[in-house]
Amino acid sequence: MATQSEQAPAPKGTGKRALALGLGAGLLLGGLGFGAVYLGLFDGVFGTKDHARMTIAPLDGVGFLPLEPIIINLPPEASARHLRFVGELEVEPDHAEDVALLMPRIIDALNTYLRAVDVADLEQPAATVWLRAQMLRRIQVVTGEGRVRDLLITEFVLS
Repeated sequence: MATQSEQAPAPKGTGKRALALGLGAGLLLGGLGFGAVYLGLFDGVFGTKDHARMTIAPLDGVGFLPLEPIIINLPPEASARHLRFVGELEVEPDHAEDVALLMPRIIDALNTYLRAVDVADLEQPAATVWLRAQMLRRIQVVTGEGRVRDLLITEFVLS
């Protein structure tokens, strides 16, 4: 029987070399997989589609106009310092150009309203529901009835 001293010593550095080769192979395979998915080589293979590349047929009678971001400074006693609001208007296609021309008045009405709202009301969990209704009503007063269908809130952040 061979003793420990008679056994061949293990070569040095094989553990580090194997680790480096494993990491390198993993990074290479991960990069190839990412590239294949990014280029769309697997689209439809697993029953999913790349949503960023899908074209969606526009709905009849619907158009959207983006609102400029509105940032409101909140009073010092508020728990947040700013309110950031971004939205889109769902408009009748026949009136989209008219509504776009009235955008400065719309932003002014929203800015004025949001500055007048009590900060405690803004911090309520259900604030966006009634804020949307109030802001939509003000937008419809500015643009006229039947031109703006809805207000979509895409960003409402207290920070």
